Amino acid sequence: MCIMMLIRKIIHLYNRYFLSFEQQALKAGVRMGKDNQFLSNFWSSEPYLIEIGDNCQITAGVKFFTHGGAKVARIIDPTFDCFGKVKIGNNVYIGTNSLIMPGVTVGDNVLIAAGSVVTHSVPSNVVVGGNPAHIICSFEEYYQHNQKYNVGTKGLNTCEKRKVLLSLNEEKFIKK
Repeated sequence: MCIMMLIRKIIHLYNRYFLSFEQQALKAGVRMGKDNQFLSNFWSSEPYLIEIGDNCQITAGVKFFTHGGAKVARIIDPTFDCFGKVKIGNNVYIGTNSLIMPGVTVGDNVLIAAGSVVTHSVPSNVVVGGNPAHIICSFEEYYQHNQKYNVGTKGLNTCEKRKVLLSLNEEKFIKK
């Protein structure tokens, strides 16, 4: 019995340190499309209830929940359990430390601001943020507002990007 536990522990450590987050998610049962970027192991204890579309970025500290709170209802019914599937559309960005609650569906072309708590489904083509998350603006309004700050550095290596950013005038940087 101890050998089996040791083998499981070794496999777990191997998966954690040698597989990408995307490989770990697939192995855990998350269903996903292509061209995604994961900077977090975001899945809950029921990863097979999570579906992610194409071209999504899930940043560090993001968590998806497929269940929750059932323990308190077990005082009435000891077998009580409830779950909600999480579905993320195509071309979705989920900012750092955001929480996606059970039963939430996120549409296509959605930007979720860092630190958001998404408690309700989100339609396509919007930017949401806050706790609880709410619609801030349309995706098109976000693009139009921020277009003046586009510096075109995507695809440059770190050194090239640094050089460009340090040479820019102050008006090219976002100010709050």
